[in-house]
Amino acid sequence: MDADAAARSAPPTDPPATPPEEIRGALRALLADRADTAGPEGYDSALWARMTGALGLAGLTLPERYGGAGRGPAALAPVCEETGRALAPSPLLATTVLAAPLLAALGTPAQRTALLPRVADGGLTCALAAPAGLAHALGLTGDNAAGDWSGGGRSGGVQAARATDGGWRLYGEAAQVIDGHSAGLLLVAAHTGGFARSRTLLFLVPADAEGLVRTREAALDPTRTRATVQFRDTAAELLGEEPSDVLGALAATGRDAAVMLAAEAVGAAAAALDRAVERLGSRERSARPADGSLHAARHRLAELYVQVEAARSLTYCAARAPGPGPDGGPLALAHALEALRAAAGEVLQLHGGDGRDELSFRRAASDELLFGPARRLRARAAERTGIPGEEAA
Repeated sequence: MDADAAARSAPPTDPPATPPEEIRGALRALLADRADTAGPEGYDSALWARMTGALGLAGLTLPERYGGAGRGPAALAPVCEETGRALAPSPLLATTVLAAPLLAALGTPAQRTALLPRVADGGLTCALAAPAGLAHALGLTGDNAAGDWSGGGRSGGVQAARATDGGWRLYGEAAQVIDGHSAGLLLVAAHTGGFARSRTLLFLVPADAEGLVRTREAALDPTRTRATVQFRDTAAELLGEEPSDVLGALAATGRDAAVMLAAEAVGAAAAALDRAVERLGSRERSARPADGSLHAARHRLAELYVQVEAARSLTYCAARAPGPGPDGGPLALAHALEALRAAAGEVLQLHGGDGRDELSFRRAASDELLFGPARRLRARAAERTGIPGEEAA
């Protein structure tokens, strides 16, 4: 076993505490001061440079030998809570949460050496392209070993074939690729091997590859930019070496991604609840003492507070869970998305809300479309832990 393999198999070394409060505070201040402007990438590149440069967030969970901080999910969850609280568009989810763990887990020593330091310093952004969607590929709503979600040897999806020069060529398309229009590197799940050796592999495709066509899609949540990517006889590099446990690496990434998505949703829900409390206080100061509607609103906000805090507790318990076994990521994500939808909906219904509240509601709806509805996430959690629950299908 080489040093990289040993490092990847070692248990997480996170301290029980969250990252230093000064990091959380600095990030919150940075996001509060940001200008609500986005370039052609769909995010503020100057803000991303500050997040990755001064705070080192892009490499927070990457090994130190590649320029990272060597932390684990428990360190990244508070960061995602703050970005969710601000609903700030950034490459953090697509690059740091989804792509970087796959590069670290499957990449050859040469690939890791070439790519991970660039990811850690924020110079390289990535996107994960999965033909049937991220929920299935990451095992969030069902076993990713089931079904022909990458292409299945038929039309549709993405097919990989050996080229005459010994390399690989990709054909097909994938939709709903987060940051797919702007990422400097695509990690593409593609089907290869025909019927006899049918399997899914991951391939690396640089943004300037010939035959790669990327089209930005209209998105329900404008802070979560997406694209359709097409591969027209596109040269690609195999990520890692065969044989490799691609499906296992995707599922492991999915478990941590569910926690980070839950943390984002908890942050957004808490911010919506804070705005609701502030507006209710303004109404109370100008209302008559016997106004029964205000009394009912206070009770409703108290119930929402309990719901948001329960989702936060589930999220951080899942973030601290050691080892690669079944965890509470999908369950935490289900509760967090429900809390976000409820909090944003309450503000919109009772207090009129503003653009941030509508955006919070859109975030919850969009994440359910991308990563699975709460019912299926909860069913998947029950399936993984052996606890009876709803069927995932």
